[in-house]
Amino acid sequence: MSAGFRAVQWNRTKLVYDLVMLAGVGLYITTFLEASLWLGPAQHPVTWEILRIRAFGTCAFLMLTIVLAIGPLARLDRRFLPFLYNRRHFGVTLFCVAALHAWFVLDWYHSEGRLPELVSVLVGNRHYASFIDFPFEALGIVALLWLFLMAATSHDYWLAFLGPPLWKALHMGVYLVYGLLVMHVALGVMQTERSPVVPLLLGGSFAGVAALHLVAGRREGRVDRARLAAPWITVGPPNALPDGAGCIVVGGNGERIAVFRDGRRVGALTNLCAHQNGPLGEGRIIDGCVTCPWHGFQYQLADGRSPPPFTEKVATHRVRLNGGIVEVEAAPQPPGTELALLEIGEPHG
Repeated sequence: MSAGFRAVQWNRTKLVYDLVMLAGVGLYITTFLEASLWLGPAQHPVTWEILRIRAFGTCAFLMLTIVLAIGPLARLDRRFLPFLYNRRHFGVTLFCVAALHAWFVLDWYHSEGRLPELVSVLVGNRHYASFIDFPFEALGIVALLWLFLMAATSHDYWLAFLGPPLWKALHMGVYLVYGLLVMHVALGVMQTERSPVVPLLLGGSFAGVAALHLVAGRREGRVDRARLAAPWITVGPPNALPDGAGCIVVGGNGERIAVFRDGRRVGALTNLCAHQNGPLGEGRIIDGCVTCPWHGFQYQLADGRSPPPFTEKVATHRVRLNGGIVEVEAAPQPPGTELALLEIGEPHG
């Protein structure tokens, strides 16, 4: 939570997540290679080098699709939140897989050229004014460079160094990367391959990501509109609040509010983390503090202040029990304002 550099804090959950993720990548690539060798045409067998390129390329594209799907999935169903907590690890692994794909392409197609490999990619096709003949390799290179920037700046040190607005803009470029890779595949593989597998993979992935974002946005918008006019927002019965976790409601000004239950105590903070506007309501209570799922910033539930020696603070909201139902005041208190937490009976569940 400071501006200084700190090593990544590993724990059992992160280690298990990374091991499962790496096993999944290895299983996909192995299955792809074996299936391609078994199902490939006998008349015109594909070389091992090309199969290797395709395996890593499709794996990188599917991983990027998963990265973009994690956000809306976590908003639609809290069971996907563990994927959100560890999304940065997934993104760095994605870059490594994409870099290996690029390396195999250069090694196979351009290693024997008279020009250096990367230069030969850029000057081999100069039809930049044509759509169909556009050098799709350039699109892949730009996408790979952007993925590198995202992977290299994934640590919190770079967030503090660059500042939240610039860091956020850089990492929101993942949508640009996705568009570049869609065009990279459409103008590259689909121009030579006549198999329906590629367009189905490409179109299905793009449609799935777009549909998830639309469904999540529509659901949140419907809930927001229903609650905008109320000075106090209904949260639900105490036993409906997950212990040690939060739920998100919307205030009268459209601001999202994170309501947490810590044992028999209930409190509410703004949903926006002071660090980088991460969704506090998707976080958990760790060591007695609300912990942001993005980068681990922590806030005390009673006053919205980070534990010493850190100085970040967020707005707090009053909470009350009305007719056995927990309600939160829509109007926020100034950041760092201490409020009495709601004491509830021993809840069940």
